[in-house]
Amino acid sequence: MNKEIVNVNNLLKKFGDFVAVDNINFSVKKGEIFAFLGPNGAGKSTTIKIMTTLSKANGGSVEINGFDVLKDKKKVRESIGVIFQDPTLDEDLTAYENLYYHSILYGISKAKRKKKIEDLLNYVGLLDRKNDFVKNFSGGMKRRVEIARGLLHDPKLLFLDEPTLGLDVQTRTFLWNHIKKVNKEKKITVFFTSHNLDEAEKIATKVAIIDHGRILIIGTSEEIKKKTKTKSLEKAFLKLTGYDIRVDKADGVDRMRRFRR
Repeated sequence: MNKEIVNVNNLLKKFGDFVAVDNINFSVKKGEIFAFLGPNGAGKSTTIKIMTTLSKANGGSVEINGFDVLKDKKKVRESIGVIFQDPTLDEDLTAYENLYYHSILYGISKAKRKKKIEDLLNYVGLLDRKNDFVKNFSGGMKRRVEIARGLLHDPKLLFLDEPTLGLDVQTRTFLWNHIKKVNKEKKITVFFTSHNLDEAEKIATKVAIIDHGRILIIGTSEEIKKKTKTKSLEKAFLKLTGYDIRVDKADGVDRMRRFRR
């Protein structure tokens, strides 16, 4: 039985002459909570776009749940749930309507939709607000609806891009407790990015730090602190990546290319 749900081998992505992802290798075991960390422009978003079939690599391979992201896009998409950094809910619809719309896209049968949606809204503590418009929800409540939406099709792997960005301490704590609950009870592997290093240190069972398109280190927080002779994941991160403020060059190059088209 394959113990790994993610296998990335010699992954390469270029934008013209700029190398955004430079022949990286890593794997994620089933059941892990995996933090993928790095400064702006390190290659995180580019890697995730390839892993979630939204972008095509120039070289190497990625397998998700045993399926190749190029050859088996449909199977990969059936295997993953994705919660983006930017809000993607329709705020003029209710929580229930948002999930109902996506249940159709996911191909969930009409006979199962209502129960599935209500079970998930109950799971994230929002069943009593199912008929309320999303535009009236707080940021934390919207995130909870997005988590419910991401779980509609029973994915094996959940991608979270900066899931607690802009949320207060209480809401962040609630959200992470819920994500750990999803990981434990539903046996879903979690792959997340975050600029909150304290958060990552507490939550992740495995951490990878990427910079300039290359993986610098992989291990548990304790292993990384030991290797870098530091006392926190944040100090280890700074020791490995430096103190310079970054801009996301890859994102800028990609946007310019799309604009020119």
